[in-house]
Amino acid sequence: MKITVIVCTYNRCKSLPVTLDSIAGQSFKEPVEWEVLVVDNNSNDETAEVVEDFSRRYPGRFRYLFESRQGLSQARNAGINAARGDILAFTDDDVTIEPGWLQSLTSELETGEWAGAGGRILRRWTCSPPSWLSIQGPYERMSFPIFTFDKGTAHGQLDDFAAGANMAYRKEVFQKYGNFRTDLGRCGDVLLAGEEVEFARRVRAAGERLRYEPSAVVYHPVEEYQLSQKYFLTFWFDAGRSGARIASTQPVWGIPRRYFRVARMIAWLPAKALAWMLAVNPRRRFYYKVQVWEIAGGLAECIHQWRDAMQPSMRGTLRRSE
Repeated sequence: MKITVIVCTYNRCKSLPVTLDSIAGQSFKEPVEWEVLVVDNNSNDETAEVVEDFSRRYPGRFRYLFESRQGLSQARNAGINAARGDILAFTDDDVTIEPGWLQSLTSELETGEWAGAGGRILRRWTCSPPSWLSIQGPYERMSFPIFTFDKGTAHGQLDDFAAGANMAYRKEVFQKYGNFRTDLGRCGDVLLAGEEVEFARRVRAAGERLRYEPSAVVYHPVEEYQLSQKYFLTFWFDAGRSGARIASTQPVWGIPRRYFRVARMIAWLPAKALAWMLAVNPRRRFYYKVQVWEIAGGLAECIHQWRDAMQPSMRGTLRRSE
């Protein structure tokens, strides 16, 4: 098997058929042996029936795998371990994909020059954006929860990461550097992230190269439930937690990076909070509010880490006192 497309899914039996239809319609310039592995991450809807239907319609093309350990990283890792392909492509369970996506995304990985590749992710609006949301300009960063990944139309090297809805790696890369960290990534309704960023950093730190392929395009829907301030604030709080988890494993001069991160967050928090309170423009005001939530999430995670680190020594102190 040359290519495995891994689709991890959780309770999205309504959108999943659209995604699988667009994957089934992939075209290649030359015959390629490929499969689609759908990893059901503990769904309690009709996901299994949807995949069974596609397996009947496309014999030998679709496979179903159930992964009971909750979390996107757990599901992706299960898919990696069960994949038959030498090249593993990943996408989400609610996207639509252009017919030449898989060919474009994976063709340059055959030579061994590139460890992985990432393509463009474009938004597909299903409703109008609210007035407080800025999707371009100086406050664009706040729109990250409705993710887009577009570095233009010229291919080249990626200096950061490949996004999970449109990425591919040679399978040997996971064998060399490990799988996705399971303490990162979305888990049920918890919007943790960062597993793709952390893995890409690990790969690039080893001297490997990632390619940007603009002709590999997927369209990600922006749903109405995502366009609430509550959703954005939850996302950014959990993004702060994710950033702290990544930083905790990357020392600087032998000192855990989280100490530098905490000092920076404590210094920034009053200024960001004041800017939030004083802003009149609704987009500017919400921009600073999400930054406050992100910092709060990072501080909460650092406190949690310190508390866990202190528990063994505290238990030892209690035993000695007895």
